[in-house]
Amino acid sequence: MRLPLNQKIAILLHEGIKTSRGKTGLSVLRYSESQIVAVIDRESVGQSLQDITGIKRDVPIVDSVTNSLKYQPQVLVIGIAPKGGAIPDDYWHELKDAVSAGMSIVNGLHTPLANMPELKALLKPGQIIWDVRKEPGNIGGVATAIARTLPCRRVLTVGTDMAVGKMSTSLELHWASKLKGRRSKFLATGQTGLLLAGDGIPLDAIRVDFAAAAVEQMVMRYGKTHDILHIEGQGSLLNPSSTATLPLIRGSQPTQMILVHRAGQTEVIEGVKIPPLKEVVQLYETVATAAGAFAPVPVVGIALNTSALDETAAKQAIALVETETGLPCTDVVRFGAEILLDAVMSN
Repeated sequence: MRLPLNQKIAILLHEGIKTSRGKTGLSVLRYSESQIVAVIDRESVGQSLQDITGIKRDVPIVDSVTNSLKYQPQVLVIGIAPKGGAIPDDYWHELKDAVSAGMSIVNGLHTPLANMPELKALLKPGQIIWDVRKEPGNIGGVATAIARTLPCRRVLTVGTDMAVGKMSTSLELHWASKLKGRRSKFLATGQTGLLLAGDGIPLDAIRVDFAAAAVEQMVMRYGKTHDILHIEGQGSLLNPSSTATLPLIRGSQPTQMILVHRAGQTEVIEGVKIPPLKEVVQLYETVATAAGAFAPVPVVGIALNTSALDETAAKQAIALVETETGLPCTDVVRFGAEILLDAVMSN
């Protein structure tokens, strides 16, 4: 399942447009082919979406679901991804207003909505509630590292933190690969990627014992028919609340990794510092090879999120990272992914 292309969409983003917790909605705005008719964010009412975000969409920003109805949306997408994945208390009246108005709901948070009596009672024929974060029914067994037998390149994005741009990097690399004529596949592992791609796995909804196996099964499904797989990263080995990165490494058996970092960020949480990037590169390479149990997996480049910087400062930050790490670096959203794809293909 994926976002419908034939229906009008509103994105619920209260306090999300200008913060990292709005990454789901902002990614849908940037990458989806769906017709988006309204963004709901009471903090940014009436402002220009393009001026705030740099996303080239002319979409009005309104303060409530009720005030979005004049644009005739048919689907409401919950566009935030807060830590813990719970629905904020002040979102509930918006969800009820949407269902009462005849809208379907796409929910990427951990709180399931489809079976909630107060919402089910409001549903009319043709309306659905899609809870994206549901464990697939066919997951079973444990990982066996069989993905290392595949002939294709398997490129995994890894991060210095959560919500730094791993999905965007994988998507941009995938599209750059397609433009080069390669048989490329983007493998979604989170709610936003699933909304955009229509297939994949919601990794953080899968029981930990089976997480690496779920990744492995997905990679094996596509690895024999594609030249290159771009695997959407999740979490970070540096973040104490993240458990998704290691199953991705073990299940996908990557051939290359791209490290993603937000320019200027120095901590993941208060008191937990981000080490120098060169040391983070060494960390990921050490974990991937597991003291020689698996083949060496190089970090071949750095994707730097420079969204908070102007273009001059962004180029300076990129040059500094290249000097610090000795690796190619760019902001893939701003300047394209070609330099990182070249690094992947040359390793």
